[in-house]
Amino acid sequence: MVKYYLIMFFDYASATPMDKRVIAAMVPYFADEFYNPSAAYGMARKVKSDYQEAKHRIAQAIGAREAEIIMTAGATESINLAIKSCEVGSRKLEVVTVATEHLAVLNAVKAMGGKILPVDKFGRVDPKILEKSITDDTVLVSIGYANNEIGTVQPIKEIAEIITKVRENRAERGIKTPIFFHTDASQAAGLLDINVARLGVDMMTLNAGKCYGPKQAGCLYVRAGVELSPLIFGGGQEAGLRSGTENVAGTVGFAVALEIAEKKRKSETKRLEELRKDLEKFIINEIDDAEINGHKKYRLPNIINFSIPGLDAERVVFALDQKNIQVATGSACSANKGLRSHVLTAIGLSDEMADGSIRISFGRGTTKAQIEKLKPTLAEVIENEKKLS
Repeated sequence: MVKYYLIMFFDYASATPMDKRVIAAMVPYFADEFYNPSAAYGMARKVKSDYQEAKHRIAQAIGAREAEIIMTAGATESINLAIKSCEVGSRKLEVVTVATEHLAVLNAVKAMGGKILPVDKFGRVDPKILEKSITDDTVLVSIGYANNEIGTVQPIKEIAEIITKVRENRAERGIKTPIFFHTDASQAAGLLDINVARLGVDMMTLNAGKCYGPKQAGCLYVRAGVELSPLIFGGGQEAGLRSGTENVAGTVGFAVALEIAEKKRKSETKRLEELRKDLEKFIINEIDDAEINGHKKYRLPNIINFSIPGLDAERVVFALDQKNIQVATGSACSANKGLRSHVLTAIGLSDEMADGSIRISFGRGTTKAQIEKLKPTLAEVIENEKKLS
């Protein structure tokens, strides 16, 4: 079995290791502080207080209030809560999203019979097309902050302004149907500004497992005044929106992870961007026929997605894995099912180009030395696989 420290990991967009400080903060709640926060005795009340304090810290990190944070078991549940809550009685109001969204968003919107809008060749939605797509029955627009496969960042603030304008127009015409804006910001924490007031969003999804916190811990920011319906019924925890015994350890770990991510954001973003530019330059100059996917300007600092026509990208991933180098062909969800990337198809790539795409994503453990080791091996493996194609 390969020792973990001999592996060069370049798939941070799919998962991040837990920060040691996060683990240390969580440990007490697995044993000594195991109490159910809903119990009445003193130790349980202490745990409840710790839980509420952790939620308060999560809220502070994004410029919100504790009462506006609903804890969930990860981003998928958070997304479904935001989208499926738009079903009012027997009436399904319209939900709008874009074709490059994570499958959690796309499948939830499809289940609602919603609209899925196209994007340009860089993966960005045209705000004008979005505005025209909104009808008086549209109750929610859900567009991800940053794409997990190609790294493209959407014009979130501009979209928020459109939603505000639509809301004001409805009020003037006496239309009572509300409209809200939700963004999946799972890939953005620690890399982009996630202050909800500055973004102008009504709801925002975050995922601890993407920012060096525990997996199966997430949250949904819900702006005060936004009314949702629960997906999970039970004891009424999380303001009645997410029943079930609170995940104290996960929430405490999430709070620590998010605080560290925000503290390191500016310096880490700059460092990752330099690494990305360096490797990207090598790929363009040294690997024949390689084409970079995603936006040139509006993008995450840590993701490179490139395609080579005729390349069997899956074989490249397996060959690199044999050399203890871990990269991806796209999102882990799609790759696990052997599906062609819907993101690359949505930006107009041919099947040949989509099947020949590789995603390399960086994180805190990525070093300049690792990049230098990756370069010749990546080029060699791709060249060998081309000969076999």
